[in-house]
Amino acid sequence: MTSGISRRARVLAAAVGTGVLVPLVAAATPAAAATPAVTCTSAKAGLAAKLKQDITAALATRKGTVAVGLYDRSTDTTCTLRASSAYDSASVVKVTVLATLLWDAKKHNRYLTDRENTLAKAMITKSDNAATSTLWKQLGMTKIKGFLTAAGMTQTVPGANGYWGLTQITVTDEQKLLKLLTAKNTVLSDNSRAYILKLMGQVVSSQRWGTPYGVPSGVTVAVKNGWLQRSTNGWRVHSVGAFKGGGHDYMMTVLTHGNSTMNYGIATIQAVAKVIHKDLAAS
Repeated sequence: MTSGISRRARVLAAAVGTGVLVPLVAAATPAAAATPAVTCTSAKAGLAAKLKQDITAALATRKGTVAVGLYDRSTDTTCTLRASSAYDSASVVKVTVLATLLWDAKKHNRYLTDRENTLAKAMITKSDNAATSTLWKQLGMTKIKGFLTAAGMTQTVPGANGYWGLTQITVTDEQKLLKLLTAKNTVLSDNSRAYILKLMGQVVSSQRWGTPYGVPSGVTVAVKNGWLQRSTNGWRVHSVGAFKGGGHDYMMTVLTHGNSTMNYGIATIQAVAKVIHKDLAAS
């Protein structure tokens, strides 16, 4: 009897080791495997469940593939959806470019030059591509990868051959970057953080869509958006934002692709943003 049980245990262990049981598990829950669920945690009673319900509902009828990240320091609230899925960055990477520039300047104990300031302002406030290409080339891959390492942004892969807009980004890493911008740390100086947030707060009105949608009055907004159309996966439309006020200190990343138009992607992001702002304001 004993040897029979142990033999069965050995066979079971071998089956697990070779992955024999994995298809059975996947087949038992096809819905879960096909559509990852929004997950939320919070120190505030009831908030996680409300956010999960409302973000899920906001996305229920939307086409395309959406990744979401939320973190609120004030209530220790986190929500994620497809946090490690990679997306072409489009212009969202411009915040990383500016952070790299400032990180490198700090290492060399220098201020940005007037030229760098002009390029940085155009890159963030107007999403100027030429300014971005100039700074990307100036920095070079070694410095960009150096910053990503220092920031712990291990899932971000810089675009090759100068194609900064094809940098691979994830919600996890964009949220790490937003956390660095919004709290004291050893990677970016306080002046650098303030400078980046100032420029993200001065983005031209035509580019202030996305994560700021539905933000309560009196809450400060720092935003950077990205949009790019390619032959596969349609439009990539992304928005990252940092928000402070009304008793909250939070950051949000929404990455999307597979959108039929840019406006469709914007509407998806804004449906998510609206419920997040509302739920946090009510908490």
